[in-house]
Amino acid sequence: MNRIELFCDGACKGNQEEENTGGYGALLLYGKHEKEISGGTVNTTNNIMEMTAMLEGLRAIKRVDIPVVVYGDSAYLLNGLKEKWYVAWRRNGWKTKAKTPVENRALWEELLEQVERFDSISYRKIKGHLSTESPTLEKWFEKYKEEEEDVSLEEFLRLLTNNARVDKLASEFALQLQDSRTSIGE
Repeated sequence: MNRIELFCDGACKGNQEEENTGGYGALLLYGKHEKEISGGTVNTTNNIMEMTAMLEGLRAIKRVDIPVVVYGDSAYLLNGLKEKWYVAWRRNGWKTKAKTPVENRALWEELLEQVERFDSISYRKIKGHLSTESPTLEKWFEKYKEEEEDVSLEEFLRLLTNNARVDKLASEFALQLQDSRTSIGE
């Protein structure tokens, strides 16, 4: 399969609270090559971390001529890209239908700059936090095949496993930040 796969996820411990920590994780796969990327910050949001994961993953890709498939669990991010919400936002001066400023505009602009570098890029939404042992696995497998792409169960399990890897990268980074802030404040 001649494509680059980018799995991305973000996490925020204490999302919506004044003091919080966030982390992001990205996993790039191409043939036998793989690269993990992670990072984070304080006083952020889950959406910002989701977007940052994709942004950093795309920045790490040098070959823009190879098709890229992005996998993630953020409806905000993936719907914004798949349904091209940004077209109307740009046309309306970065305002929503309700005439309010688009949240995370600067990050959306950076992300779109990266997205537009590629000859071919597509997006697949995968159920977050779904264990390969889940009793609802079959339901989510059928939904994925119907809404995203027709894959075998074995392939779906591989996607879930990689999605869990980036979730762990993001969560662990957010927890490390939280722990370091706690120990500094003690």
